[in-house]
Amino acid sequence: MKKVVAIMLALVLVLALAACGGKDDGKKTVGVLIYKFDDAFMTTYRNALKEILEEKGYEVTFQDGNNDQAKQNEQINNYITQGVDALIINPVMTSAADQIVSTVKNAGIPTVLINREPTAEQMSAYDKLVYVGCDAAQSGTFQGELILDTPNQGDINGDGKISYIMIQGDPENIDAQLRTEYSVKALTDAGKTVEQLDLQRGDWDREKGQTICANDLAQYGDQIEVVFCNNDDMAIGALQSIQAAGRKVNEDIYLVGVDALEAALNEVANGNMTGTVLNDAVGQATAAVEQMEKLLDGATYKAGEQSVYVPYVKVTPDNVKDFQ
Repeated sequence: MKKVVAIMLALVLVLALAACGGKDDGKKTVGVLIYKFDDAFMTTYRNALKEILEEKGYEVTFQDGNNDQAKQNEQINNYITQGVDALIINPVMTSAADQIVSTVKNAGIPTVLINREPTAEQMSAYDKLVYVGCDAAQSGTFQGELILDTPNQGDINGDGKISYIMIQGDPENIDAQLRTEYSVKALTDAGKTVEQLDLQRGDWDREKGQTICANDLAQYGDQIEVVFCNNDDMAIGALQSIQAAGRKVNEDIYLVGVDALEAALNEVANGNMTGTVLNDAVGQATAAVEQMEKLLDGATYKAGEQSVYVPYVKVTPDNVKDFQ
């Protein structure tokens, strides 16, 4: 009888130890929240994060915010309840940064924000918080410089001004705001006269980029010399409309994007896009994990020192093979 009792107690102990081992033999757990899984650039970024974290031995799970901030807030709270060791968050809305920062601070969870940058003041509320991304103003400047590097510097019809349409991402997003502003600023800073024929919100979406460009080509026709797109997905959509209208990129119209997606690199190589700007997803994912590990090791950050930037790179037909 005593032997039976001893065996039962041993089994209970084994089960108890197994129950306590929910973190898979001591593996640290990381929760990653992406604003929308079907965003082409964030898919590349997400895959890079997954590969890097798993290679380093972390137990990582991902959540799709479906472009719904309320849903993402719930996902953050669920991760906190689960007791994850760290969070990597790609916010749905930068305007929600105050709430996100407050939530992770109250939970004491080391957090890395990616791709969508809050203000320095918002981040300063929590010293275990870092932002990893790129300087969106630089990407916009590079788009403008791609146009200035063309033989006629964007003035295809020679009337002394550069007439353009702007297909913007989400105007609430700081990247969209800065790319929109600085792409044109690069032209005016170079002494060029510009004419904005249209600015429409495309929400980073290929189909919306196609529709906006088709409507503008129908309305403005040959007046359009440059199509600025805040990302490559919208630029590829715009290209479909440009080709359908019988226009030829780099001959009677210019087209630039941002991200250096594989599809866009192919179009640049084939002469169907004037250029794009490399938004280094792998470089940013690597930096995000590095910062997360520093936080897990106990690092804290002072106000004004919480942003880590990965440089953009201009991609043209001359150097596109370096990125393919």
